[in-house]
Parts: sequence; C-alpha cells; structure tokens
Amino acid sequence: MNADVVCHTLEFCKQDAGRPLCHLYPPPKVAWELTLKKARHIVEKSQTLKYPRSNSSICSLPFLAKICQEIKSAIKKSVPFKDSDSDKYSVFPTLRGYHWRGRDCNDHSKTAYPGRRPDNWDAHQDSNCNGIWGIDPKDGIPYEKKFCEGSQPRGIILLGDSAGAHFHIAPEWITVLQISLNSFLNLPTAVSNELDWPQFSGITGFLDSTSGIKEDSIYLRLRKRNHCNHRDYQNISKNGASSQNLEKFIESLSRNQLLDYPAIVIYAMIGNDVCNGKMDPVPGMTTPEKLYSKVMETLKYLNSHLPNGSHVIFYGLADGAFLWDHLHNRYHPLGQLNKDVTYAQLYSFLSCLQLSPCQGWMSANKTLRALTSERAELLSRTLKTVATREKFTNFNLFYLDFAFQEITEEWQRRGGQPWQLIEPVDGFHPNEVASILLAEHFWKKVQLQWPEVLGKENPFNSQIEQVFGDQGGH
Repeated sequence: MNADVVCHTLEFCKQDAGRPLCHLYPPPKVAWELTLKKARHIVEKSQTLKYPRSNSSICSLPFLAKICQEIKSAIKKSVPFKDSDSDKYSVFPTLRGYHWRGRDCNDHSKTAYPGRRPDNWDAHQDSNCNGIWGIDPKDGIPYEKKFCEGSQPRGIILLGDSAGAHFHIAPEWITVLQISLNSFLNLPTAVSNELDWPQFSGITGFLDSTSGIKEDSIYLRLRKRNHCNHRDYQNISKNGASSQNLEKFIESLSRNQLLDYPAIVIYAMIGNDVCNGKMDPVPGMTTPEKLYSKVMETLKYLNSHLPNGSHVIFYGLADGAFLWDHLHNRYHPLGQLNKDVTYAQLYSFLSCLQLSPCQGWMSANKTLRALTSERAELLSRTLKTVATREKFTNFNLFYLDFAFQEITEEWQRRGGQPWQLIEPVDGFHPNEVASILLAEHFWKKVQLQWPEVLGKENPFNSQIEQVFGDQGGH
C-alpha cells in the first residue's frame, strides 16, 4: 500500500469512467483493484478513519469546519473578515487582514485607514495610520504637516493572481526528512491566508524575507523612500485570477478619489489567461480580443476610483516554458527520499487528475508548451499596445515585461541555479527569492524610465524616525 492507494481510498483522487488510472508512485505489485478494495475495507471497519464518502473535502473534518466557513467568506468578498468599521482594513492579520493591506489604526472609525489624506493634519489623532500625528511642541506645527506636506505620498496596490499573492506550500509539510513537531506551526496562518503569503511577497511584503535575500519589496522601498507611505499597501490578488475574472473582486480595492492619496497600481495577471487544467488547454486560453475588452473595463473602473496623479503599470505574462526546461528531470520533495518522483511525473499526475494549474506548460508535449508561450507573448503585446495607445484622466499607463529571464541570469551571477527560483512543492509558482528579485528589477526599471512614478525622497525621514520610531510597526 502506498500514497496513491490512500489518496484513491479516501477519494481525494478519483478515477472517472473511461479515464486512465492516475498514480504518482509505481503501482502496487498486487493487482490495483484488489489493493484498493482491501484499503477501503480497512477504512470502513475503522472507528477512527470514518469519513463522508460523498464529500471528502478537508472542510468536512469537524475541527476545520468553522475556519473553513470564515475562509470561504473572506475569499468570496476579498475583504477582511474581521473589520468592525467596514472600511476594508483590519487589525487582524489573516483572512484578508493586514497581511494583505495596511493595518487599521482605528477599527471603530470608518474615516481612519491607511492611504487617506490626513484629517486636519492629524493634529490630534492618526487618521491615515502612518504613525505620524500630534503637534510639535517647539513650534506648534502638526508633525504630519511638517514632515509629509509636499512629499508626494502614494500607496502601492497589486491586482494580481496567486503569484502576486505568493502562493506557497511549505516543503517541510510533505518531505519525510523535514517533518518535525514544529513543521506545522505556521499551517493555521497559511490556511487562513488561502495558502498565500502576501506578507512576504515581492510587491506588498513587509516582513523580513525567510529566504535570507536582502532586497526589499516594492512597498518597503516606497516606505524607505518616504516614511509618510507607511502601511499604504493593498494586495488585491486571488488564486486563479485572470483578466477574465478580475471584475469579481476588484471592488475590494480601497481608494477614495477625493480623500485619499494617489496610488501606484500594478496589474500582474501573469499566467492564468493561458493556464488551465483542461486536457486540451488551447481553446480555454484568453484571446487578444477578450483580453483587450476586459482590460479596458478594468482601466475604466480604475479611472473612476483612483485619485488624480496615480499610475498604472501592466506586467506582461510569464513564459512558463522555463518550468519543464529546468525542473522536469529533478526530484520532487515527495520523491527525494527514494528517488522515485520527478517533476515530470508530478506534472503527469496532476494532468491525469485534471488538476494541473497549467496544462500548457506543465506538459511533456513540446508543441503544446510552445503554443502556450506564443499565446502568452501575444497577450503581452496586447497589453503593451493598450499602454502605448490609451490615455486616462486620473493616471498614467505604462508597460513592463515580466523579466524572468533577466532575474534568472542575476540569480546565476549570485551563484544560484535556475530551478531554485520555483516553488518546490507545486513546481509552478515563482518562489520568494524570485518574487524579491523581480521587485528589484521592477524598481530599477521604473526608477530609470519613469522616476516620477515613485515620488520624491522625503528629506524628513530621519526626523520621522527620531520622533516616531517604527511608526507603530506593521
């Protein structure tokens, strides 16, 4: 009996009529049907392994039922589950709380939240949650006015997919040699964040990198440039997001044209317009015409919600041919102990179950991988054309290529290997190192080509630190 038998017995893996048997490991020496029958008999007789055969969802486990309900609510609305004043900001970290957008400094006042212009220069209380408030007793001038007026504060907002949210399954959860009592301490946080780790992402991350890489996220770079930007970040990303379904959660974005500061919005739907799990993925890929239509809807929405002086930057799509080229013959964490599962086998297994996040690139079919890359390039060119031709009243529009080749070369110059830039468990997403290197590349490009996007460096940063320290932290 092996993991495949357990998976099929508990019906987490299913074999539809007429479909081949999906297995990750070599099949049992005994006939498959006989092995499966014995395993099911063990489960049926066990008092501790009872499970609802008709619905084997992990949420059917009693101790996870409540948290699953909370997660489903947060996922559907893409706004904080715990938000007393309904201003779309929270004092709770997960369930779309401050891991995703700046921490609220007053969850009982709808007029106090990150990113707003200060109320009466925050002379008596902090209305924009940047930790700068009160009056300097030396001259009677409010600190917010003294340190932030004319400094061009701005926030960072990401409209993204699972890559932007930093989807991550920890290898120590599934790797035999790494499992210990401490392996699952972060599992509740991960589950309540939809297995995403936005607090470490390259665009809106604010916690120290777990990978040891020294570079900062784009948000932390903006904060370092101007401390008045403290806590002004929003990660409006969703697993499975694409240009075609962004409209379902874009309203979770928080920006008031009259009351708030401008924002830098990064549109980074880097894969799901060409990625799906269908056996023939090509018909399900977004066409340039459909992309153009949906992107224009998104831009019109942003123009009606962003304060004047904002900026929107398109990221092109990734070229996922990188995945097969650098991973297919390497051992997956599940196969490292016995050297029996490669990424090629994982991709085939997910494809068989029709659960592949990207059949087009996670495939041994070279022609299919090339077709997927061609469509991704075509869609990127469409975004670039839109950025070149279209004009809007409240923001400037720019385009940047998704420069994975460039950051791969940079990583190799540092002594790394290309495969080390991909999430080891899913074999698909850019990992934390890649995300931070992409942020560094983004910053350098924007600083060189469109420095006005980033705003000025605040000459009062050191004084802000002297008076307010870490400004209340994150």
